[in-house]
Amino acid sequence: MAMRWLKWAAVGLVTVVAGVAVAGWVWAQRTLPQTEGVLSLAGAPAGLRIERDLHGIPTIHAPTLQAAAYGLGVAHAQDRLWQMETQRRIGAGRVAEAFGPAALETDRFLRALGVRRAAAAQWAALAEEPKALLQAYAAGVNAVIATLKARPPEYLILGLQPEPWDPVDSLAWGIMMAWDLGGNWNTELLRLRLSLQMPVDRINQLLPPYPGREPLPTADYAALFRGLGLGAAPARTAARTAAGTAAGTAAGTAAAPARAGGEPESQDVASAWYGLTQTAPPSGIEGVGSNNWVVAGSHSATGQPLLANDPHLKLSAPALWYLARLVVAADVGGTGELKAAGATLPGLPVVVLGQTQHIAWGFTNTGPDVQDLYIEEVDPADRGRYRTPDGWARFETVAEVIKVKGAADVPITVRRSRHGPVISDAGTGDDVLGTTGGARYVLALRWTALDTDAESISAGLGYMRARSVADYVAASRAWVAPMQSMVVADRSGSGGRIAMIAPGRVPLRRPDNDLQGLVPAPGWDARYDWVGWVPTDETPREFDPPRGWIATANQRIVGDDYPHYLGDEWALPYRQQRIEQLLGARPRHSLDDLARMQADERSLAVPVLLPWLQRAESAHPLAAAARQALQGFDGQMAAESAAPLIFWAWQRQLSRGLFADDAGALFDKSLAGRSFNDALEVVLARDDAHWCDDRGTPEAETCAQQAGAALTRALDDLQARFGSDVSRWRWGEAHIARSEHRPFSNVGALARFFELRTPVGGDTYTVNVSRVGLRPDRRTGELFLDEHGPSLRALYDLSDPMQSRVMHSTGQSGNPFSPLYRSFVQPWREVAYVPLWSDPAAGPTQVLQIRAP
Repeated sequence: MAMRWLKWAAVGLVTVVAGVAVAGWVWAQRTLPQTEGVLSLAGAPAGLRIERDLHGIPTIHAPTLQAAAYGLGVAHAQDRLWQMETQRRIGAGRVAEAFGPAALETDRFLRALGVRRAAAAQWAALAEEPKALLQAYAAGVNAVIATLKARPPEYLILGLQPEPWDPVDSLAWGIMMAWDLGGNWNTELLRLRLSLQMPVDRINQLLPPYPGREPLPTADYAALFRGLGLGAAPARTAARTAAGTAAGTAAGTAAAPARAGGEPESQDVASAWYGLTQTAPPSGIEGVGSNNWVVAGSHSATGQPLLANDPHLKLSAPALWYLARLVVAADVGGTGELKAAGATLPGLPVVVLGQTQHIAWGFTNTGPDVQDLYIEEVDPADRGRYRTPDGWARFETVAEVIKVKGAADVPITVRRSRHGPVISDAGTGDDVLGTTGGARYVLALRWTALDTDAESISAGLGYMRARSVADYVAASRAWVAPMQSMVVADRSGSGGRIAMIAPGRVPLRRPDNDLQGLVPAPGWDARYDWVGWVPTDETPREFDPPRGWIATANQRIVGDDYPHYLGDEWALPYRQQRIEQLLGARPRHSLDDLARMQADERSLAVPVLLPWLQRAESAHPLAAAARQALQGFDGQMAAESAAPLIFWAWQRQLSRGLFADDAGALFDKSLAGRSFNDALEVVLARDDAHWCDDRGTPEAETCAQQAGAALTRALDDLQARFGSDVSRWRWGEAHIARSEHRPFSNVGALARFFELRTPVGGDTYTVNVSRVGLRPDRRTGELFLDEHGPSLRALYDLSDPMQSRVMHSTGQSGNPFSPLYRSFVQPWREVAYVPLWSDPAAGPTQVLQIRAP
C-alpha cells in the first residue's frame, strides 16, 4: 500500500512539475511579439507593413514618414519595451518608484538636474513636423502596449505595468544620451577635490593636457577654493543621511552591507540597479568615444566613397542600438521616396546612424567643454537667494515628490540659478561645499543640452532627407548637443564627396576668464559667464581633402590655428594614429579592408610604457615566466595571449604605486573612469622623483623601483586569480565584454539569464576598442572587465549599398526568451557583420500587416 501511495505521489509531483513547465513555456511564448500575419492596432495608418529578416531586423514599409514613425514605434515596443521602460524612468527620475530605496539618490540627482523639465520645455518649443513625428511614434508604441498578451519578464518579476509612452519621454532620453557623452563637470569636480590636497602644478601632472600641449594657464584655483572655505562637509549631509537611515529610505549614498567577497548582502530584485551607490549617473568615462573614417572614391576599390563607424558606448543587454530599415513611398517633406537603414535608438523615431539611397554618415564624440559648474553663494539672511554680479537674486524652485517602492514618498525641492540647475540639492559635491558653520555655497550646472532648442529630432530628420554632403551640412545647423564629429559621404559627381563636420553649441568664454572652465567658478563673478557661442559655420569641418580620407577617434580635431577654444580634454590619440597608419598603408581600400581595420587590436599606447615593464626587477617566483610571456610583445592585445594581461595588471599596480599616496581616496574613486595612462607617460618620461617616492616609507623610491614593485604585486594578484602556470594565462579569460542588464545584472540568481558575456581582446587604446576596467567589480570582484566598447559596427558602401554591413553587441530582441536576445554576441566578438539592406531576391522571413481595427 505504501509503495502504491509513493508511486502515485511521484506521478503527481511529476505532473505538477510538468504542468508548471508547460505553463511557463506558454507564458514565455506569449511574451514574444507577433511578427507575422495581420495585427490590428489602434490608430494604425493605412499601408503599413513590417517585414523581418532572419536576424530580426525590420524593414518598415509605409506611405509617409509619419506612418513609418508609427511603424518604428511598433517595432521598438515589440522588441525593446523593457529597455524603453528603464530609459523613461531614468529620464524622468522615477527609478526608485520601480526599484526601491537604493535608487533614491539617483532620482534625487536626476530631479535636481531637471532632465524631464528640460524635455518638456523642448517639446513646447518644437516645430510642428518633428512634433508630429514624435506623436506618431508614441502612438505606435502605445498601440502595442494596449494589446500585450503578456508582459515582458522584467515587468512580471518586479510587479510593474507598462505605462503609455509620451513624446516628452523621447526628448528626455535624447538628453540622457548627451549626458552619457559628456562629462566635463565630473573632471571639474575632481580638480576641485584634488586642489584641497595638492597644488595646481601637481594636478596638471596627474590630469595632464593633451600630448604636445601645455597646461592651460589658470589662476591658482587651489588658493581660491581655500579662500572660499571649501573642504569641510556641511552639517546637512550628515543630518539628511541619518534621517534617511532612520526612516529606512537609504537616503545617503551607502549601499547594502557588503560581504567579504564584495557582493551586497541584499539580493532584493527591487533594489538592484546599475550605479545605485553613486549620487549621479556616470558620464564622461574614458573609453566612451568612437571611431569613424571615410575614404574618397579616388582611394577606394569601387570608385565611390566607403565609410566606417563604430560608436563606443556602454555595453548593455539588450544593446543600446536597434537595427531597422525605413522605406517611405512619398515623403512629402522631402523629395519623393525615402529609404533609410541603420541604427535606431529605442525611444526615438529616426535612423540615428546609417545610410540612405543618397548618403551615409557616422558619428564620434567630439568632447568639447559644454558644461561648467558654478559655485553659487547663498544669502545667509535669506537662503532662498544667491549672489549675482548685480546683487542677490532668488532661486527658481520646484517642489517634487519621489515615489519609492516599499517606502514613504520623499518630497524634495530643487532649485535653479541663472546658470542652471543646482545639482548639489542632490548631495553632489557635499564633500567639498560649505564650512563648519553650515552650507554657504551650492553647485549649479550650465549645460547646453538643457537648452530649450537642444532637441536633435529636427536635425535627424534632415539627415535622413539629405541627398548630398551639402544637404547634410545644412541640416547640421539645427544640431545643438551633444557635439559630434560626423563623417558623411555622397555619390555626387564621378567619385562622390566626403566631409567631416562637428556641429553643436560650444560656449565662448571671456578673455579674462582665468579658470578656463577647468574647475567650478564663482557664480557671482561675471567674467566666468558664457558670452555667446562659437558661430555655427565656424565649428570644425573638412571637405574632400587631397589625402583622400578623413578619420576621427575623439582626438584633438583642430590645429593650433583654430580660432576658438573647444576644450582641453580630448582622448589620447592612439586609436587615431593607428587608423591613420592603416589608411596610409595602401593607395586604395575595399570594404573588407575597412572591416579588418575595425578588427585591429594593436595598441600604440603599449610601446610607450612597455620598456619600463621589460626592465622591471622582481624577485617574484613567476617573474622569469612573465618575462618569457612578454618576449616579442608589441602591443597586439590578443585575447589568447598572456602578455596583455601581465601588462595591464602591472600598469594598474604602477598607477597605484605612483599616485594613490597623493590622491588618497580619490584615486580609487577615479579608477572607475580613468586608467591614468596619460599621467604615467608624463611621470615616467620625466623620471619624476616626487611621484615615484612612496610617502609611506622612509626611503626615497625611484621610478625603476616602483616599476619592479608593481610587477611583484601584479604577479601576486594574477597568481591568486589564474594560478601559477603563466603559460595558461589568457587576456580573454580576464577581459570579458559584459553587456549589463538593468537591473538584473546586480541580482546573482538572475544575472546568468539576463546578462551577456564574451571574452575579447583589445583594450582602451586599440581600434577594436574594449575599455579596460581597473576597479574591481562591486559584485563579483573581477578586474579588467570590458563594459564600454563598439556598441555598433557599420560599414557603408556608396557604390553598392547591398554590400553595406552592420553589427551590434547583443541581438535585436530585448526578451531573454527569444533566440534573438543573444544572436549577435558571437559574431560581434568575431567582428562579423549582417547585411544592412535586405536582399529583395531572398525576401523576408516574416511579414506583418498592420491595420486599424
